[in-house]
Amino acid sequence: MTRDEAETLALQALAWMAGQEGLLAAFLAETGADVAALAAGAHRPEVLAGVLDFLLADDARVTGFARDAGLPPDRPLRARAALPGGALPHWT
Repeated sequence: MTRDEAETLALQALAWMAGQEGLLAAFLAETGADVAALAAGAHRPEVLAGVLDFLLADDARVTGFARDAGLPPDRPLRARAALPGGALPHWT
């Protein structure tokens, strides 16, 4: 997966999160960001990596997003690997 493809998928995930009751609020609470900061940083790969990290932290989020987007469930993880910090080992 290319970095551009990964960024596009992360933006899709962010839009999906915004459409899910309470999910965007949970993301903002966890990151300490507000809507304005998120909107201003949504083009940055590091922010998009954070979106995917949040999504990937919960199986229900991953499967829900993948189902609704018509994607294989491993696609968000593959996208995360293409963004900054994605090559780090996962211990969970």
